[in-house]
Amino acid sequence: MKPEKISCAKAIINILEQEDVEWIFGHPGEQILSLYDALRSSPINHVLVRHEQSAAHAADGYARASGKFGVCVATAGPGALNLVMGVATAYRDSIPILVITGDVPTNQRGQNTFQDIDLCSVFKPISRKTFYSFNVKEAISNLKKSIEMLKKGPTGPIHLNLPKDILDSLVDENIIFKDSNIDFESGSLENSQSDLSKLKKVVESIKSAKKPLIVAGAGLIWSGALNEIKEFVNKTQIPLATTYHGRGILREDDDYCMGLIGNRGTPVGNYAGANCDVVLGLGCRFSERTLTGIGSGENNPQIVQVNMDSETLKGDINLQMDVKEFLNEIMKISESIMPENNPHSTLWLKELQAYSQGHPASYDTKFFYSEVPLKPQQAIKEILDAANDSTIVNDAGTHTTWVTLYKKVLRPFSLLFSGAFGPMGYGLPAAIGASFARPVESIVAIIGDGGFQMTIQELATVHQNNLSMVICLINNSSLGIIRQWQEMYHGGSYEVELENPDFIKLAQAYGIEAVRVESPGDVFKFVKKGIEMKKPFLIDISVKEENIPLPDFIKE
Repeated sequence: MKPEKISCAKAIINILEQEDVEWIFGHPGEQILSLYDALRSSPINHVLVRHEQSAAHAADGYARASGKFGVCVATAGPGALNLVMGVATAYRDSIPILVITGDVPTNQRGQNTFQDIDLCSVFKPISRKTFYSFNVKEAISNLKKSIEMLKKGPTGPIHLNLPKDILDSLVDENIIFKDSNIDFESGSLENSQSDLSKLKKVVESIKSAKKPLIVAGAGLIWSGALNEIKEFVNKTQIPLATTYHGRGILREDDDYCMGLIGNRGTPVGNYAGANCDVVLGLGCRFSERTLTGIGSGENNPQIVQVNMDSETLKGDINLQMDVKEFLNEIMKISESIMPENNPHSTLWLKELQAYSQGHPASYDTKFFYSEVPLKPQQAIKEILDAANDSTIVNDAGTHTTWVTLYKKVLRPFSLLFSGAFGPMGYGLPAAIGASFARPVESIVAIIGDGGFQMTIQELATVHQNNLSMVICLINNSSLGIIRQWQEMYHGGSYEVELENPDFIKLAQAYGIEAVRVESPGDVFKFVKKGIEMKKPFLIDISVKEENIPLPDFIKE
C-alpha cells in the first residue's frame, strides 16, 4: 500500500506533535495558511496574539517558565519582521525558541514580489542558526536539525524559513520517520577531550584557593544540573552567587547562596565577588553587568568558565562543555576540595555569612511608607509580599530595579525578565507565555505605564484565553528611568511625561476586571484578591515619581 500523501505543512506539525509541543504562539497570514490548516486537526494548541512581536515574547516566556523550547510563527514580510524584537530578546538571553516564518514561493525569491524580503539575512544576527528550505526534503531535515539544536544547546532562537510552495507541497506521510542525516558543526554540541582533560587543572585551582566562589547562570538551569549543583555546593561548601537569570538555582535564603552578583547585586554577593581569589563560572557569560561585582582594585581573581557557547568564553581556564556533565565529572575527582581537606573554605563561608548579617542593604532598612500616592518601592514590596512564591514577570522600567532588589527568588525562572536586551513591552506577552507553561499558577506581571502601552493590545489575548494573571500596572505617568538619566547627565528632562488613558476603562473594554489603588496596604489586598480570582485582573497603582538607587559603579 502506498503511503498517504499529506502537505509538507502537515508533516511539520506532525513532527512538532512527536516532540510534545503543546502551544504555538502566532498570527496567521497568506504565506502560512497551509500551516494553520494543519493546526486545525492537531492536538497542538494555537494562541492568537494581536501582534507578532508578542508571539516571540510569549514563546520566550513559555520557554523560561516550562524549561522546554517555545514556538512562534508568522507569515512572510511584515509578519516575520514584527517578530524581530522578540527574537532578539530571546537571542540575547539565550532562550530556546523555534521561529517559523512563511515566505514567498521559491520562484519569487529575490524578485521584489509582494512581501518578498531576505528573511534569513534579517534573522541571522539574532539567531543561533537560520535555515532556508529549497525543497520538501530540506524543510523536514531543517526542522529536525532545529529541534536537536534547541534541545542540546547552546540555547537560543533557531529560525526556520519556509516558502509557501514548499509548505503546500504534498509528501509521503512517512517522511517524518525518515533519517534526516543530521550533521552538526564539529565541536558545537559534543564535549572535546581537551576540555575534559582540564578538569584536574580546575580542581587544582579550587584546591589552592582560599576564597573560591561559584557564579552560576541560566545555562546551568538549561543543562538540567540543579540537583548536581546542590550536591556539589553542599559537599564542597563553596559559596554561590548568581547572575540575574540564574537566580533561584539555590534558594536565596540558603546558607550557601550569596544572591545576585553585579551592578544590582546584594551586598554580600558583591563582597564575595570583590574578595574571592577563584571564580568558577557555570553556565554564565560574564556580562559587563556581572563583572562589575567581580574583583576590586588589585584583586583580580582567576576565572574558570564552563559554558556550551564558545562565543561567551572569556576566562583564564575555559571549558566548552555541558555544565551538568562538568559537575558529574568533577565530583568524581573532587575529594581534595572537600572541606575536611581544605579548611579555608569553611573560614571563607563564615566570613561571608558574618558580612551578610552585618551589612543589610540600605534599601532594606525601611519598608513601610505612608505617603499617598505611594512610593514605588512600597508598591513593589506589597506586590511581592502578596505574590509570595508566584511567578513574577517583570517588564522594563523604574519598577524593575525595586523588584530586583526586594524579590527573594526561591526557585529557577520564577522571576522572568529580559536582562540582556531589556525591551519595554516584554512583560505582558511574556506573562501570557508563562501562563500557558504554568496553568495552575496565577502569574503576576509587573509593568510600568510606558512599557504597558507598547504591547497593550495583548489584553485581548489575556481575556480571550481567560488567563489566571494579575497585571500590576505601576503608573507614574512618566518614563521614569529616562527622566532620571536626563536629569543626571543633561541637566533636565524632555519628552518623558505621559498623558495616559483611563486604564480601568481600557481594561474593562477588553472584558478584564480592574481596580485603581493609591493607598498603603491596598496593593497587598488587591494582589491577594487577584491571585485568588484565577482570572485576568488589572491593578492600576498610582505612584509618585521616585529616583531609583544607583549602582555603586555609577555613584563613583
